Amino acid sequence: MKKILIISASPRKGGNSDTLCDQFAKGAAEAGHEVEKIRLAEKKVGYCTGCYACQKLKKCFQNDDANELVEKMLSADVIVLATPVYFYSMDAQLKALIDRSVSRWDDFGRFKGTEFWLVITAADESREMMSATLEGLRGFMRDCMDGSIERGVIYGTGAYEKGAIRNLPAFQEAYEAGKSC
Repeated sequence: MKKILIISASPRKGGNSDTLCDQFAKGAAEAGHEVEKIRLAEKKVGYCTGCYACQKLKKCFQNDDANELVEKMLSADVIVLATPVYFYSMDAQLKALIDRSVSRWDDFGRFKGTEFWLVITAADESREMMSATLEGLRGFMRDCMDGSIERGVIYGTGAYEKGAIRNLPAFQEAYEAGKSC
């Protein structure tokens, strides 16, 4: 049994990337894994101020949900990072959490062997339009979390209206990805 953490950065509950998170969770739960889904829109995560007080404190001084979320990331076997793409990159909610994880930089060695799934949705039908988002997420994993493993990318292309993803291949792909953990 693996401990799976799903981070949905969609500001819309039931939005397309959030729906894919639910499908992934369904598949993973059916496979017998422990699954926790977190909606960043329901958490308070401020932006990094670049003060680096965290280097002495070993946590961010800001009193919000970021420290708890980063700790959950550090203890997961599998992490799903899901974001809608509005203007060629991950949304602000996910970027803020990634930036705030710098507070635990010294602990990033704990990500060795952690498996990552990336879920990216967009109205555009081109995967190429998602390349900046994908590179940002991969850079975070590759350059910051040495030894982490990218298990796969689920592309929810062509999904504009809320719920449109249910009629696209990514809907089933997310479920199957969750089952494969």
